[in-house]
Amino acid sequence: MGPDPLPRAGPPTVHPASADGWPEDGDDWPVVELRGVARVYGSEPPVEALRGVDLAIYTGDFLAIVGPSGSGKSTLLNILGCLDRPTRGSYLIDGVDVAGLSEAERTAVRARSIGFVFQQFHLLAHRTALENVMLAELYGGGERTGRRERALGALERVGVAHRRDFLPTRLSGGEQQRVAIARALLGSPRLLLCDEPTGNLDSANTQSLLLLFDALARQGLTLVVVTHDEEVAATAGRVVRIVDGRMTEAVG
Repeated sequence: MGPDPLPRAGPPTVHPASADGWPEDGDDWPVVELRGVARVYGSEPPVEALRGVDLAIYTGDFLAIVGPSGSGKSTLLNILGCLDRPTRGSYLIDGVDVAGLSEAERTAVRARSIGFVFQQFHLLAHRTALENVMLAELYGGGERTGRRERALGALERVGVAHRRDFLPTRLSGGEQQRVAIARALLGSPRLLLCDEPTGNLDSANTQSLLLLFDALARQGLTLVVVTHDEEVAATAGRVVRIVDGRMTEAVG
């Protein structure tokens, strides 16, 4: 018998689509939720990077985080990715407060539930697109049986299966980013965190990638995209802005 499941916290905050808050059927838990999250760095004087952030993100949400340099975007992304801990407040993934988990437990949650996409593609130049995707499971400890088929499926999902045998140097910037997304999707995460994913792309590849993000969200994947590009943010279903560690959500 496996370990007991981690206990869930209490009901989430108000659903963005409902003024009544908690859904009647009780099944619509947020994928992730922040409750009164603050992050203070112990310099002199202390730096309050995040201040009382409340945020609930649901299945299929495509959320953009926008803010100037130094506003707290990166700090928020690190907390969402279980790479940092809040100084105060709670961070829930599927109803489980991960802020107080051990490092080993947080690593397991991160591997199981979260995929990462960055501005730099971080593909190995001497490996094909398919091999780069397969390496995600090799390093993550996934099952060897069926690894190639799962990697091919991930490449198919992002529209570059036909380029599976190409080295990164023979792929366009947009194709390389799609391979990086396929790698992030290989473990079937609930949440995809993207840090300036269009930063190295031209306008045509940017629009193509945003269409992919929209399609992934409609398939039920939850996406959070950190960006400084207002046009990128405008394509998201939800937009939150951070200034001086305080977050507000755009309405309408």
